[in-house]
Amino acid sequence: MSRKKHIPLDPNLANYIRKIEYSQLGGVNPEIKLEMKNNNLVKISFCFYLEESVSQDDWQINLVPSFLPNFHWAPHLTPSDTHIIDQHSFRSPSLIISNQNKLVALIPDLDIMSKDTYVRWYLDLNAVENKLTLGMSDYQVTEHVLYERKPGAVYPKGKIEIGFYLMIYDSQEQIANPFRPVLHFLWENWGRKLYKLGLPLKANLDCYVDYTYQWAFKNWVKNIWQEFEIGGERVGAPGFIVNVTQSPNYDGPVNERETRSIWNQAWFSSLRSASGLYRYAKDCNNEELLNKALLTKELALCAPRLKGFFPTVIATEMEEVEVNGKFIKRSKGWNTYYWGNSNRNPFSQEIKHAPYHVLDMSWTALLMLRWYEELERDERLLSFAVEYADSLVSIQDNKGYFPAWLDKKSLEPLMELKNSPETSLSVTFLLSLYRLSGDKKYRTAAILAMDIICEEVIMDGKWEDFETYWSCSQYGNKLLVGKKVSRNNMYKQCNFSMYWTAEALYECYQLTSNDLYLEMGIRCLDEMLMTQASWQPPYLPIDTIGGFGVMNADGEWNDARQSLFAEIIIKFGKELENMEYIQRGLAALRSSFTMMYCPENNKTRKQWENRWSFFNEKDFGFMMENYGHDGKVDSKGLGIGEFTIYDWGNGAASESYLRIKEHFGSEFVERLD
Repeated sequence: MSRKKHIPLDPNLANYIRKIEYSQLGGVNPEIKLEMKNNNLVKISFCFYLEESVSQDDWQINLVPSFLPNFHWAPHLTPSDTHIIDQHSFRSPSLIISNQNKLVALIPDLDIMSKDTYVRWYLDLNAVENKLTLGMSDYQVTEHVLYERKPGAVYPKGKIEIGFYLMIYDSQEQIANPFRPVLHFLWENWGRKLYKLGLPLKANLDCYVDYTYQWAFKNWVKNIWQEFEIGGERVGAPGFIVNVTQSPNYDGPVNERETRSIWNQAWFSSLRSASGLYRYAKDCNNEELLNKALLTKELALCAPRLKGFFPTVIATEMEEVEVNGKFIKRSKGWNTYYWGNSNRNPFSQEIKHAPYHVLDMSWTALLMLRWYEELERDERLLSFAVEYADSLVSIQDNKGYFPAWLDKKSLEPLMELKNSPETSLSVTFLLSLYRLSGDKKYRTAAILAMDIICEEVIMDGKWEDFETYWSCSQYGNKLLVGKKVSRNNMYKQCNFSMYWTAEALYECYQLTSNDLYLEMGIRCLDEMLMTQASWQPPYLPIDTIGGFGVMNADGEWNDARQSLFAEIIIKFGKELENMEYIQRGLAALRSSFTMMYCPENNKTRKQWENRWSFFNEKDFGFMMENYGHDGKVDSKGLGIGEFTIYDWGNGAASESYLRIKEHFGSEFVERLD
């Protein structure tokens, strides 16, 4: 690469940035434009005019701050100098640094990116060398999912443009919550316009709910609905997962992707989905669907309890069967059922031997309370929750944390994530029970837990939970747990624990009127919103505005969690009378249906049919949990998956919509202002 050159900086900008350096592209110098939009915003652009195409593996703009930051944030981890943050992860793209006196945020110019780029853009944040980078390069995916530079970038003849905005602040308000000015800027300049145009979905959401239940309980019912007996009690629920081989249009043998099972876990909650089905059945006066919802409630209540604790997964034994020379997985049937727990943990990958997960139990018990409050006064639900809550408060440590996992036999807390923000979900559960029962021990335990999360987790960005390390993205699960990536000065983070904590803080504020809980809740919410798409990248062939990613080491767009996140975003918006939050929450809700295979989703439908040519109207309602999971997409179906998890996809999205519509009204949900 040619010798570095510097941009002259005025005194105000030089107070934050010591130097901005760049190099030539193929021996060509750029035209540079620097505009001070106001005292806090600078726009900088580089424009190359190439007389012929140029092959150059990498081109960079590097910014060196004039101060030493102690806070760093980037949308993705770059643990070594070979790693980059490819534009695949540009949901609300920014690099943010600050200390107690100054804040700097770099935001790629999305107007330029919206015209499409000839070579992919990337970001990088090097905390060790105190350097922020915006560059252009090809990329490759390593681990699951990190990005690295790849040689071979070619710039065509003509105009090549790249640029960015710099936000600079010395206000304590912005420094205390560095995400808010970035989110506001992104939404005002890109997100709001798209939202008002009706993106990501223009159709009434009721039709997507109809597709969901038609798919699950008619067209695919043979493979979706599971019904059996436990101790003489009839129970049932949609199965955990189905794949394209179970389509009525597929002419080959069925191959079950995972163990046939039903879950009541933080992701896959059959009880949550059943509450949506209950609302739908009541509205439609559909006794058949209402019965199915009630059978799912009965299944949750059937979980065997050990001193108040209980398993959250029921599964069947599996076997391999040879069909036409190929070995495929099949269930042995529900007469072989056994109880267990989520296998997304650091101890055992077998459901049967997995430990109790406190998070999953607290979520299930919270859903029981919500069913009891909002749907039907089944006293068994309240009794179940009380028994669990009494056991839960008994395992709280002296600092206030609840452990993540308990040994299945001894019930002793296990060491992994013993001080984690998974605790926050138990806070929300205990406060809900306190409101119903008036028992102050639940309030006391919840506030103690909330205070330690505020003290030790939030400002340090220590968003570690089960999904951070023990799901599909396992980078760092041996050496990184509890430690920052030194090059980025960041933990590996998952937005799930941001959500639990924002919701718990909202509930604490509603109970106590303590402004500290509200302020901390806003910061948690805003960090979570940094993983939400604030614009529409032209290089993604589906609609993405409002959809969520997952963590800073994975590749998902439009992940199913957005249906879970939507209501708390709306609640903060209504509490603060903040229209941006309300729009972001409604965009998240609508984005929950964007991956559905159906006529209304024309872009997505094309991608499904490119990948699975046998799909037709019998498959309308099929919906993958996310898009671009592996960090790569194209217009021919790359990025489209092969399975649907009813309880973490269409069933969950339908539940969220029906709940939010009931809480706020149809007119509110459909608003575009």
